[in-house]
Amino acid sequence: MFGIGDLFQWERFVTPTVIKVFYWLAVVISILLGAAGAVSSLSTMAFNPFVGMIFLIVSLLGAVMGIVAARILAELVLIVFRINEHLGAIRNQGSGLR
Repeated sequence: MFGIGDLFQWERFVTPTVIKVFYWLAVVISILLGAAGAVSSLSTMAFNPFVGMIFLIVSLLGAVMGIVAARILAELVLIVFRINEHLGAIRNQGSGLR
């Protein structure tokens, strides 16, 4: 993964290795919030079944959308770092031609 020394040096980026932890943390949070919404909707169904069903569907869709949004955000961050690596390789190739 990365060493503690990498936190104090600027030769290597730490974010590409840490972003996976943040992604899984966001997935767990989305699932927990979706489950909490589902449990809450079940208690709402006791009073109003239609509103409870709508709330259940919305909470499950919200959990799925949270997971998808976390994945998209994580991939965007990784793309930025990959672009940086490719630009560095292009720069190194260009300096070899001179």
